Amino acid sequence: MLTTETTSGYDHLERMSVHELLVNINREDQTVPLAVERSIPQIEQLVEQIVRRMKQGGRLFYIGAGTSGRLGVVDASECPPTFGVPFDMVIGIMAGGDSAIRRAVEFAEDDASQAWKDLEEYHITNLDSLVGIAASGRTPYVIGGLREARSAGILTGCIVCNEGSAVAQAAEFPVEVVVGPEFVTGSTRMKSGTAQKLVLNMISTSVMIRLGRVKGNKMVDMQMTNHKLVERAIRMVTEELNIPREEAEALLDAYGSVRGAIEAGSKSDK
Repeated sequence: MLTTETTSGYDHLERMSVHELLVNINREDQTVPLAVERSIPQIEQLVEQIVRRMKQGGRLFYIGAGTSGRLGVVDASECPPTFGVPFDMVIGIMAGGDSAIRRAVEFAEDDASQAWKDLEEYHITNLDSLVGIAASGRTPYVIGGLREARSAGILTGCIVCNEGSAVAQAAEFPVEVVVGPEFVTGSTRMKSGTAQKLVLNMISTSVMIRLGRVKGNKMVDMQMTNHKLVERAIRMVTEELNIPREEAEALLDAYGSVRGAIEAGSKSDK
């Protein structure tokens, strides 16, 4: 039996108080970062390969179904506002299309040929990288997409929560994060979903840093799309250049980004 399907270490959940439920869920969640830590060598290999291709103009694709697919879409959608990259640089695709983000599409994940059709719509090439996300490691949609991509010479990786899965076998650079039984038996939106989110954070953040999208520890290319981010941008510029708020605001208005403001301000000091 798959590890993700094995029986929970807890029973009679319906008899637990709210406090007991929360404490036990939290106890299980604390094991997830340790499982991710054991997978760092695999994650490192995958990130290095992705960076190499993206430096040549390649893109990063995620494919998945259900919770896994949604996590990929979320990670991809957060890259443009966080790192100022084009919206077609990191792309999340899920079985059933965008409508499945909110409402499950029955049997969409069982179509082994659909993922490659979805990827072809983006004219995927061998400069691009594809990461399949599937907690169980047996999702046909993901397996089919990885196999077709790999046969086309495209870099393939995956994030799974079982060892020796079909998804891992289909990927050139698999990441296997085995978190053990879920608190609610088989509910992989819990520990498995948390593990996948952590790994996705590590992949996209590390890739963007290596691509030069962070200066020091600041998101200098972030999009200033709300008042909170505008304030953050002003604070970054004032701290970096050691100038009054009014000057920072003027530079941001003139150059439209933290990076531009800092670079212009630095030149004017010389």
